[in-house]
Amino acid sequence: MTNIENDTPVDDGATEDTETVATETQDETARLVEQLAAVQQDLLYARAETQNVRRRAEKEVADAHAYASTKFARDILSVADNLGRALAALTAEQREDAAIKPLITGLEATERELLSVFERNGITRIAAIGLPLDPNQHQAMLEIPSDKAPGTIVQEMQAGYMMKDRLLRPAMVGVAKKAD
Repeated sequence: MTNIENDTPVDDGATEDTETVATETQDETARLVEQLAAVQQDLLYARAETQNVRRRAEKEVADAHAYASTKFARDILSVADNLGRALAALTAEQREDAAIKPLITGLEATERELLSVFERNGITRIAAIGLPLDPNQHQAMLEIPSDKAPGTIVQEMQAGYMMKDRLLRPAMVGVAKKAD
């Protein structure tokens, strides 16, 4: 703006206001850009967390399906043990006796079927005799003087079982110790 009397420019503060408004607009824009970046970062974190929760849930469901029968499998192991003990207790004379031979045949068939069911459901017997003691699969019940290397399993008192990659029951074993 100019003074009409002498055509000299008059400073009415308009340019200063324009600079202030421009600075305030830039500050507001910078603040909004920062807020937008923060919101985008929060969105990425929320998506990642949602994906992690989904993966955990899927794994839990898969584990539930795979190991749903664990309690039942542990309970049925004693039935397998008793059946095996009954068959092991039979003498050669009893096995040849014509009167009980059909009973023995039935017991052996039942044992084979039970072991087949175990196999179909991923239940496996833990190897023990002759192996070094593995505390993740074996439970040492006693030490037996032996000429085998100390820590080697020389006796199995009760078979151990795994269900897929989980321990159902440790094998109860006797471990070799140095002979006196």
